[in-house]
Amino acid sequence: MIRIQVPATSANLGSGFDSLGIALTMHNQVWMEEYDGIDIRSRDGIQVPTDEKNLIYWSAKRLYEECGKQLPGLKIEQQSDIPMARGLGSSSACIVAGLMGANRFLGNPLTLQDMVNLACQIEGHPDNTTPALTGGLVASAMEAGKVHSVTVPVSEKIRFAALIPPFELKTEVARGVLPESYSREDAVYNLSRSALMTAALFSGSLENLRVAVQDRLHQPYRQPFIPDMETVFRLSYELGSYGTYISGAGPTLISIVDDEGAGNFEKYAVAHLEEKDISGWRLEILQSDSAGAAIYID
Repeated sequence: MIRIQVPATSANLGSGFDSLGIALTMHNQVWMEEYDGIDIRSRDGIQVPTDEKNLIYWSAKRLYEECGKQLPGLKIEQQSDIPMARGLGSSSACIVAGLMGANRFLGNPLTLQDMVNLACQIEGHPDNTTPALTGGLVASAMEAGKVHSVTVPVSEKIRFAALIPPFELKTEVARGVLPESYSREDAVYNLSRSALMTAALFSGSLENLRVAVQDRLHQPYRQPFIPDMETVFRLSYELGSYGTYISGAGPTLISIVDDEGAGNFEKYAVAHLEEKDISGWRLEILQSDSAGAAIYID
């Protein structure tokens, strides 16, 4: 049985809508082996589909079909440390795990780039699936069905404080509220800040992050679905965040802090939220995962 480890991902990073994503040091674990039938279980008690609708199984079957093969069946055990429907790439992690396992069982006929393209076809956009596969900070663009991406490391002094609320926000809901078109002014506003974001995270230019996270394309439309978002943003800056943004489609909010300030941020953030009657949120201090998805033999 093989074990596949896939990192959580945070997409958009504020201004980089559908183009920027980063892998983080929170992981799902999936144990998988070929099997005559379907046997899917959860190791941590979280309810998951146990038939062909399971996204890990479905993605593995898709890769077999791409290779002209028939999937005999799979035994899957999964441990879901990435919270579902929270904007941290839980569905992308399942897709990547299924593709990685199936590719291994077939003798690795697909290259990493092939899997990046196929994962994007399944998910619909590359900002979560690509960093889940490659690790690091990834800028991606789609052209003629192919993902063009560049992966760069993130400065060692940067930490990502994930403020995870006790409620879900489905991606389809968060996408459904976005407008069909934007003004040129808003497009330029985001383009300039997304370029600044990439350079700032790579170089560690923390002073630029508060501007780099600013956005006019998605966050203003999603804010009504995240109760207390404005209060959490304000509090995060009071506690030393260099930039705070909605992770993916939300509702998780991520504050970018430095390694020296991460301890104080972790110590005070949740307590301050509870003082304001905002309860149930949890905080995880994460780093950029530079390795991406990996397979181990257990």
